[in-house]
Amino acid sequence: MKNEGRNAKRINSVRDLEVYKLAFESAMEIFEISKSFPREEQYSLTDQVRRSSRSVCANLAEGCLRPRGC
Repeated sequence: MKNEGRNAKRINSVRDLEVYKLAFESAMEIFEISKSFPREEQYSLTDQVRRSSRSVCANLAEGCLRPRGC
């Protein structure tokens, strides 16, 4: 993916990846949707859903830090 022709974009950061952009956008949307969850679920289900949605971006960023990452 690094050298796929002349039109390939250089990836300088994990934020340049389309998959990261989609994951970040989804995490923000999940956060907004989870605001409407029942109050009694605030510290269990809501927290778990929010943390799991953020972990996708974190895992992508961690993978890009590895020697053969992005």
